[in-house]
Amino acid sequence: MQLIDGKLIADQVKSEIAEEVKQIIANGGKQPHLAVIIVGHDGGSETYVAHKVKSCEQVGFKSTKIEFEDDITENALLAEIEKLNNDADIDGFIVQLPLPKHISEQKVIEAIDYRKDVDGFHPINVGRMSIGLPCYVSATPSGIIELIKRYKIETSGKNCVVIGRSNIVGKPVSTLMIQKGIDATVTVCHSRTKNIKDVVRGADIIIAAIGSPEFVTADMVKDGATVIDVGTTRVPNATTKSGFKLTGDVKFDEVAPKCSYITPVPGGVGPMTIVSLLKNTLLAAKKEVYK
Repeated sequence: MQLIDGKLIADQVKSEIAEEVKQIIANGGKQPHLAVIIVGHDGGSETYVAHKVKSCEQVGFKSTKIEFEDDITENALLAEIEKLNNDADIDGFIVQLPLPKHISEQKVIEAIDYRKDVDGFHPINVGRMSIGLPCYVSATPSGIIELIKRYKIETSGKNCVVIGRSNIVGKPVSTLMIQKGIDATVTVCHSRTKNIKDVVRGADIIIAAIGSPEFVTADMVKDGATVIDVGTTRVPNATTKSGFKLTGDVKFDEVAPKCSYITPVPGGVGPMTIVSLLKNTLLAAKKEVYK
């Protein structure tokens, strides 16, 4: 069993990006610039945004954090997005989700100029991804593909089962896994799937993104499978200082011995998500996807 070390790969990718940024600036180019809008004080979101700002520093990007209280109106937020769309210095920006209930997330996503949508959530980027055109691929699916490639995990003709059908992970990762060059045969399971254990047991590659702690148990995994665990749920735990433990969708201790490759939680897919955002920002700065 080999552990897929997301942190190790993330650090490799960061040093590659940092090197490229040095070259761009040495050749008289502009420093890549990522902006992040955060609304309110959700603990998880604040932590994510802090990580994103720190990662920008590590690779030599300029970053701008724009904070609003959670009583900002939808129209005021949309006006701020329009400002960033029109700011030539900003290459890419994201609006940290979730947003307060009175703001439509879909409206916000569609208001972002797709050429600056480094989260890859805009329907134009999602549509381009689904037909294999250059685009910004959303961060978590992109990070998963990067891990699979860097660990040289065989995907061609393999049975891949994706558990979960969210717009953020399940749907896009299933689309990426069937594309030419990856060539897996993909089944998507969700809460309405009948005989889910039998379906998952046939998988060479399992991508668990259902948000249900320890959902995947040893009896669902065949020997030698590759397991990518996207779940991160805070589960109460008396032994940790915070009183919580970050728990994946896979019952790691019993599943790991059966696997050829498995990602831990934390330290697997998580670190790759921010790196994918940095890669998209670099693409945006270089105008490689959209002129």
